Amino acid sequence: MKSEKYSTVRPKKFLGQHFLTDLSIASAIADTVDACPDLPVLEVGPGMGVMTQFLVKKPREVKVVEIDDESVTYLRRTHPELEEHIIEDDFLKMHLERTFGGRPFVLTGNYPYNISSQIFFKMLDYRELIPCCTGMIQKEVAERMAAGPGSKTYGILSVLVQAWYDVEYLFTVEPGVFNPPPKVRSAVIRLTRNATTDLGCDENLFRRLVKTTFNQRRKMLRNSIQPLLQALSDPDGNSPFKGDIEGLPFMTKRPEQLSVQDFVALTLRLQDNLPLDP
Repeated sequence: MKSEKYSTVRPKKFLGQHFLTDLSIASAIADTVDACPDLPVLEVGPGMGVMTQFLVKKPREVKVVEIDDESVTYLRRTHPELEEHIIEDDFLKMHLERTFGGRPFVLTGNYPYNISSQIFFKMLDYRELIPCCTGMIQKEVAERMAAGPGSKTYGILSVLVQAWYDVEYLFTVEPGVFNPPPKVRSAVIRLTRNATTDLGCDENLFRRLVKTTFNQRRKMLRNSIQPLLQALSDPDGNSPFKGDIEGLPFMTKRPEQLSVQDFVALTLRLQDNLPLDP
């Protein structure tokens, strides 16, 4: 796997590449997909295939998506069995419904730190196709995703992900097992689709509410919600909101104090006060 002949992939900073070098950790991350058996697996950013070598041994279909030409060449040389299953593309631009012919799949990888949040937002867009997502990300992001209401790390990603997935923080990974070592610690997580099939409110308004209020997370909701109400106003500045904002629930709380269901409840109350479709 690490022969001199094939050790030619240079980690590229602009791609956020930090190649994992510890095989035991790579094996442990690969095994996280076993919580969702019988589904095909899509690995994002395999690099030099340190995780891939363990994934391909599992009795299921495996595809990898890689944007780096050097990594693709390396994978073709070292894993010829993947030849028909290497996708040369930008994961963030892919139409995931085409990946396995519309079948659900497990998403995994040693995700580039610089796009990890974007990866999870894309996962949410394809949540009906991705019942399970595992992998390694920056420890701070993992803690944010797993945090509950009242925590300082609870935020936009926490609410939007937990609305649809159960989040497990599995274990921490130290910088010394990467080439080059990142400046931060890493963590392995697993996300499993929960039983929610419909939030019961306008999902677009729910997302806008969460993002708007957390953008001013130190303020009470009566203040942090104002940019959303202004955005919903007509060109003349007339707000379609016809109710008394003080009559809405949670207005004296800060966003990190609200659970997912609290945000749903507030979204529903906003909908009741919007005569126009937001």
